[in-house]
Amino acid sequence: SQSEQQILSSNLECVQRFEDGILAEAECTESNLLAPFSEKGRGAKTQTQSLLKLIQVQAETPYKWGPTNLDSKDLYVTNMLYEKEQTEKQFTVEEVTELVQKLCLASSVRLETADLFMTLVFELRHLSLEALRALWQRSSFKCRDNWQLLIDALPSCATEACVLLMKEIISSGEAEEDTVESFLWSFSFIPEPTSGMIESLAPLLQSPGTSQSSFLGVTALVHRFCSAHKSCGNVPAVQSVMRRLREFLGGNCTVRDAAGLSQMRLVLKAIGNAGLAAASLAPVLSVCASLRSNPTEIRLAAVQAFRRMPCSVSVSVCCQQVT
Repeated sequence: SQSEQQILSSNLECVQRFEDGILAEAECTESNLLAPFSEKGRGAKTQTQSLLKLIQVQAETPYKWGPTNLDSKDLYVTNMLYEKEQTEKQFTVEEVTELVQKLCLASSVRLETADLFMTLVFELRHLSLEALRALWQRSSFKCRDNWQLLIDALPSCATEACVLLMKEIISSGEAEEDTVESFLWSFSFIPEPTSGMIESLAPLLQSPGTSQSSFLGVTALVHRFCSAHKSCGNVPAVQSVMRRLREFLGGNCTVRDAAGLSQMRLVLKAIGNAGLAAASLAPVLSVCASLRSNPTEIRLAAVQAFRRMPCSVSVSVCCQQVT
């Protein structure tokens, strides 16, 4: 089928030469062909050639422990993922502002720029909400090429203070639509969400014309929080989010027009997103799924909303009555 068509056709060929059991030279040719726009091997195609040569071999120098060397307790085993050295240093708004200005002047194509940007992200994680607000007021200007550094850095910060600031920026209406979307989607990837984050974001679901990204971003955050806190249903912030979603459902997910149908499907998808936290909504979801007067799309969406709920939640009513 068209959906299963391979998009990229790639090929890699390498020739290696060894001397005395050591790799002395490797020459590789890699080609990538964009299949949908090609015909008989011709079309949008890239080809990369690389040549690696062994320049010299240096004898290994045995490491000796001594008074001037590291103590064995300073060494530890870790994986090869990048890690940032932990620091207890408390950064000031002035220091971070200076880093932002330095980044604005840096060339976007230099390796040092990427390192500076990562440094900015880690420094943001040490700032309080008050400090972040001050930094936003000082640094909300655009660099050349319309690059707004904090707009790009905040979604990677992943602290409660950063989330609170992003929520304030969203609520203020001063950010552009694509910025708001990037903020909302970033909530789904916060590795260790807190109840404070959920509490601050819950009001986003109460504003008129709540967007799809708001529903899905907030409920994805709730799901990740509940994956780490099994009793999350007792957390007031989580209860606030689920109570708002329950209000959208009404008693049986009845809709009156096409706009209401679209909104209800979105709410049901968000409930499915929330997972464990949505267990309390199982009874009303069963009613929504079993009510024959509801559109088929709504009934199916109500069934799918059970997808992340634990097996302990009874869905027998739903499964027996939906036909």
